[in-house]
Amino acid sequence: MKDIKIIVATHKKYQMPKEDIYLPLQVGAEGKEDLGYKKDNEGENISNKNAYYCELTGLYWAWKNLNNDYIGMVHYRRYFSKNKKGKDKFENIINRKEIENLLNDVNVVLPKKRKYYIENLYSHYEHTMYIEPLLETGKIIEEKYPKYLEEFNKLKKRTSAHMFNMFIMKKEILDEYCKWLFDILFEVEKRCDPTQYDNFHARYLGRISELLLDVWINTNNVKYEEIKVINMEKTNWLKKGSAFLMAKFTGKKYNKSF
Repeated sequence: MKDIKIIVATHKKYQMPKEDIYLPLQVGAEGKEDLGYKKDNEGENISNKNAYYCELTGLYWAWKNLNNDYIGMVHYRRYFSKNKKGKDKFENIINRKEIENLLNDVNVVLPKKRKYYIENLYSHYEHTMYIEPLLETGKIIEEKYPKYLEEFNKLKKRTSAHMFNMFIMKKEILDEYCKWLFDILFEVEKRCDPTQYDNFHARYLGRISELLLDVWINTNNVKYEEIKVINMEKTNWLKKGSAFLMAKFTGKKYNKSF
């Protein structure tokens, strides 16, 4: 039996998977009401930065405080799913046995790539968010990690990516990834003060990290397996699509998540 722990990042009470491989983790717990879950303000943490880093405060906590052989992160509304689906969505969440079978062949599990049919990753970010932090990210990579610059620049060509900050990784790989990721993000935060933005756009560090995952994976030629994602709640694609078209053609940035 493999030693696996997958944190379920949440900021509110919600139905949770019952298997012991899943660990509900209250992210941004510092100064907030105790939900009865494990909290990301225990041990070494950046819980007080949750307003800027989103679920990454949970990832940082797991990186610094868990010692399992495999560590993963999903969200209270979004999980890796089974191939066969039933009526109960929670019964469709991938289980220990299925994860162990995957990890017999690879050390990294990622969600199926999300495809953008109209724009590339860079232009989509530019139209919907403020581009300055992403520009600064490129400068930092060029300064500190130049071997990753080629893959970073491919954001202007690529139209798909492993999004959502969801993955399962062998601990040694997670250590390498997080050391690289947070070193970059902490520097971006210094150069692009999140407090200059409203609450929605101040979360840019969490969004940029989604784009950086493939930069790291591809540069290091990491072998991985892709798994479908299941959403616990419905997405309003009409509102999401309308907001995107407004952003692309009128310059109106997103002002909320969909």
